[in-house]
Amino acid sequence: MSNANAAAPAPSETVGGVLLVSNDAATIEQLSQSMCQLAMSPEICADVHTALSLLDQRKFEAVMVDLQVGGQASSVLEKVRLSASNRTAVLFTISGNDAETASAFKAGSNFVLTRPLSPALIDRNLKVAYGLIVRERRRYFRCPVEIPATICKPPTPEIHGRTVNISEGGIAIATPVSLGTGIKVQVQFTLPGHETPFAVDATICWCNETYLGLQFTSLTPDLTSELQEWLSRRLEQSLPQSVADKFRKSDAI
Repeated sequence: MSNANAAAPAPSETVGGVLLVSNDAATIEQLSQSMCQLAMSPEICADVHTALSLLDQRKFEAVMVDLQVGGQASSVLEKVRLSASNRTAVLFTISGNDAETASAFKAGSNFVLTRPLSPALIDRNLKVAYGLIVRERRRYFRCPVEIPATICKPPTPEIHGRTVNISEGGIAIATPVSLGTGIKVQVQFTLPGHETPFAVDATICWCNETYLGLQFTSLTPDLTSELQEWLSRRLEQSLPQSVADKFRKSDAI
């Protein structure tokens, strides 16, 4: 999945979306309350089949899997780590014993919550994971912005257009000129509020009659840092003040 889709998401009132796979009402209530206090948005899923389908369709900043849903719970853990868009999501597992805990870590879980759950246990783990969830959100954040952009591929003439959105991984540009996928180019643009222009190697990863999607392939460490800082500020601006305060504190860790 490319980070440079033409359709930019609407501003969100949460720092991250979390897929919660559980059929236990008490567990769902406990986890949901703690997540909402930290401006995370839980998507509740009671069965494995639906969870697997959602992982194919949507991007989540974190995934929580309750092993109590049954033997197929392990397939959700495996799906997360093999998913094109969710393999870097922060993965939580809720286990019932030491054997399940060991198995969950082996399957790639970042955090394991062992029953009996308590608000203190949940809050402690979520706060430790919060910075990771914030960074995951920023990594996939597509910031809607309209600025001039130039696509260069000598010896062909320069292609001029305007950006639709920018992410850490790529950029979408509105232009009537069509290029085939897989073509390597250089894209040039200057971020709003910045003087230094970006000149970045990229690959055309999708195209249609009016848009091109480009994946960055050669961002230098300095440009990467500059882009991340700019995206963090824009993401923070899209959040309500109460959520932005939490975001700012975690992003500074």
